[in-house]
Amino acid sequence: MRNNYLLAIIVCLVLYACNSKSKRHISRDKSINGSTSFNNLFLDSTDLEKFIGKHPEFKPFEDQYQDFYKERNYEYAWFDSSGLSEQAHNFVNLLNTTMTELQDSSLYNKPFTDLYNSFPKDASAKEKDKLQIELYFTGQFYAYAAKIYKGSDINAAELGWFIPRKKQTLAKLLDSTLLSKNADPNAYSPLNAQYKKLQESLPKYFEIDKQGVWPSIASPAKPFKKKDSSASIVQIKHDLFLLGDMATPDSSAVFDTTLFNAAKHFQRRLGLLVDGVIGSHMIEELNITPKQRIRQILVNMERARWMPPENDTNYILVNIPEYKMHVYDSGRLAFDMNVIVGTQANSTVIFTGNLKYIVFSPYWNVPPSIVQKEVVPGIKKDKNYITKNDMEITGQSKGLPLVRQKPGEKNSLGLVKFLFPNNYDIYFHDTPNRELFSATSRSFSHGCIRLGEPKKFASYLLRSDTTNWKSRTIDSSMHLKTERWVSLKKTLPVFIVYFTAWVNKDGVLNFRKDIYGHDKKMEAKLFTQ
Repeated sequence: MRNNYLLAIIVCLVLYACNSKSKRHISRDKSINGSTSFNNLFLDSTDLEKFIGKHPEFKPFEDQYQDFYKERNYEYAWFDSSGLSEQAHNFVNLLNTTMTELQDSSLYNKPFTDLYNSFPKDASAKEKDKLQIELYFTGQFYAYAAKIYKGSDINAAELGWFIPRKKQTLAKLLDSTLLSKNADPNAYSPLNAQYKKLQESLPKYFEIDKQGVWPSIASPAKPFKKKDSSASIVQIKHDLFLLGDMATPDSSAVFDTTLFNAAKHFQRRLGLLVDGVIGSHMIEELNITPKQRIRQILVNMERARWMPPENDTNYILVNIPEYKMHVYDSGRLAFDMNVIVGTQANSTVIFTGNLKYIVFSPYWNVPPSIVQKEVVPGIKKDKNYITKNDMEITGQSKGLPLVRQKPGEKNSLGLVKFLFPNNYDIYFHDTPNRELFSATSRSFSHGCIRLGEPKKFASYLLRSDTTNWKSRTIDSSMHLKTERWVSLKKTLPVFIVYFTAWVNKDGVLNFRKDIYGHDKKMEAKLFTQ
C-alpha cells in the first residue's frame, strides 16, 4: 500500500502540473450542475466516497484516489474544453491493446466500457455520467498500473533472484501516453524493453493454441537428414510453419532443403546444435505445447518487470540459461561471448554488481568445500597430488589445509579473472578446459562464470586506459609467476540474470531450458492450475 501511495503522489504532481494550465484555488460548489461545457469541472469529496463505496474493485486504490483529487482541488483530470481528452482515448486504446495481447480479461470493466462507448462527443453528457466516467478512468488507470508495472507480489529473493526490483514510477508513463496529445500509447514504457517484446510475441502462440491439440511427434530411431522420408516429417513441417521457422506451408513427407534451413533456424533460437539434422533433442523441443510456451513467456515477462529499463550506458549482462555474456557499449550490443555457468547443484546466483578489478595470472584460493571433497582425498591417494596440480599449502583452518593453486596453465581460473566484489564469491574467469565451450549445454562450474574469450574481454575493459594496454602487454601479463591486479578507471555494472525466453536484437523469440528449475517455482506462484 505504501508503494501505491508514493505512486499516487507522483501521479498527482504530474497531472497537476501538466493538465491544470491555469490552476486556481477556488471554492467548490455545485455550479457544475446545469453546466453546458466541459470547463471548470469539479467533484466533491463525498462523490468520491460514494463512488468507491459502490465499486469494490477500486477499493484497493482508495488512498490514491483521495490524494490524487485532493492535490488537484478535486478538479477533473480526464476532460478538456471539448469533452473527454485525447489522453483519455489514448488510455482506452492502451487498455484494450494490453488485454488483447495478454489474453487477460482481468482489466475489463463492462460498466466503464459501456459508459465510455455511449459517452456523447458534444456537451450533452449528463453531469452524473461525467462524474462517473471521470472516476472510472482514474480507477482503471490505477488498476492498469498495478497490473502491468507493479506486477505480482512475488518475493523475488525466494526464487533466487537477488537483483533489486526496480522502483516503479508512473510519471513518465503518464507524461508520454496520457498527457501528451501526440503520444502513441505504445511508444513508451518504463519497463525493460524485453517486457514489451515478449508481450508482442504472445498473440501468435495464443492463436496456435486455439487450433486445438498439439500432436506429439515420436522421437526417431535415428536422426532425420536430407532426402529422408517419413510421416513424422509432415508434422514437423507443419509445426515449424506455425511457429514461424518455415516461411511457407509444405505437406510433403520428404526432408528437403527448405526443411533443412527451417530446422537450423529453430535450432538456433532454441539453443540447440545448429546442424539442420532433426534428432531427439529437437523433437523434444518441438513437442512442447503452445500452452506451455505461453506460460514460459509470461514467467519471463514477470522477470522483465524486475529489471531496470534499458539505457545508453555501458554494462555487462550474463543470461545463465543462454550460456552467454552480452557486452553493451553506450546501450548498443558490442559483442557476445560463450560462458560456462554453475551446475544445478552449484547454481550461479542471480544478482548485480560492479566490475572493478582485473587480476592477471591469478592464484586460486581453493574453497574449503573443494579442499574437503577433492583435495584432501587426492592427497590421501597420491602424496604428490599438491605438486602435480601446481598447488601449495599456506596454512590450516578448522582442521583443513589452506590450499592455493599457483598461476599458470594448470590453474583452474586460467590466466585471468575479473572481479565484481559481492557476497556470493562469484566472478568471471578464464579456464584451462577450453573444450567445454563446444558443448551446447554449459553448466559445469562450481558457481563462477568461465569466459570463452577472456583476452578479448580484458582488451575491451582496458581499451581506454591511459597506460596503453596492447595485445602483447595483456599476453605477457597473463603469463606471470605472481598475480597482477589492475583497477579499472571506471566500474562497469554487471547483471547476472535468468531468462528462459527473450527476443533477441533481430526480433527473434528464443527459448532455453529451465536448467535450475526457477521457471517451475515461479509458475507455481503465478498460475493456479
